[in-house]
Amino acid sequence: MNTEQLTRMKTGKGFIAALDQSGGSTPKALLQYGISEDSYTNEDEMFDLVHAMRTRIITSPAFTEDHILGAILFENTMDRTIEGMTTADYLWKTKRVVPFLKVDKGLAPLSDGVQLMKPITELGTLLARAVKKGIFGTKMRSVIKAANPKGIKKIVEQQFEIAKIILKAGLVPIIEPEVDIHSKDKQESEKILKAELFKQLALLKPEDKVMLKLSIPTLPNFYADIQKEEHMVRVVALSGGYSRSEANSLLAKNHGLVASFSRALSQDLHAQQSDEEFNTMLASSIKEIYEASIA
Repeated sequence: MNTEQLTRMKTGKGFIAALDQSGGSTPKALLQYGISEDSYTNEDEMFDLVHAMRTRIITSPAFTEDHILGAILFENTMDRTIEGMTTADYLWKTKRVVPFLKVDKGLAPLSDGVQLMKPITELGTLLARAVKKGIFGTKMRSVIKAANPKGIKKIVEQQFEIAKIILKAGLVPIIEPEVDIHSKDKQESEKILKAELFKQLALLKPEDKVMLKLSIPTLPNFYADIQKEEHMVRVVALSGGYSRSEANSLLAKNHGLVASFSRALSQDLHAQQSDEEFNTMLASSIKEIYEASIA
């Protein structure tokens, strides 16, 4: 584990850029960017286009260590290059932005009010490749739809079971048990979730370091105690379907909670924009999210 990156993630000011849309969500991300599905004929062309979009974001003069602590990548992006360097190396060595890798393979069907992660095949091989490519940590997502204690317990247990494998590989896991923002009992789900998170954190070894990526809580500063937990590097928040202005407004009410936004970061960026227009819009988005993150 890179101690300089660990210190930056724990104490630095800024937020995490989530640039990890994968196979299923890539067409939607491209459409938001102004590239329709008839612009490509196969998956390779689609991933070329999305890598060009991510490269444009990462290489932008607006994308700097002054506001951005880390970036989460999809496996396909990790395997590609930016300006002749691997994406992770470019992020850290050129931009001083800490690289993370999305490792989950998507969601299982709804059961007990939750969607667990699908089995992560060949995880050991993927983690070994990530370490070689200079990745600092990982991210994996599951979703809570209802305040079902049995389901939420399963979600947290699954997350920590895989987190321990990631820790053994020398990487810092971002554990992401998202609570659906449209859930009618969101606040109750958050209470059950927090209790289960504390139970699992208590079982970690003293040297284990993890991160959490959570939905912005219904009650401001609800996660303040877990932010101080001894194993915690950082607690970050997902935008979860809120617009950027909504997400920023809610995030700003939570001291010490920082953003890890995906769609809310890139929602106003378009392929047809000139570089000047694109960079100006990105700089504005980054500034807004940064200010909400340091509130």
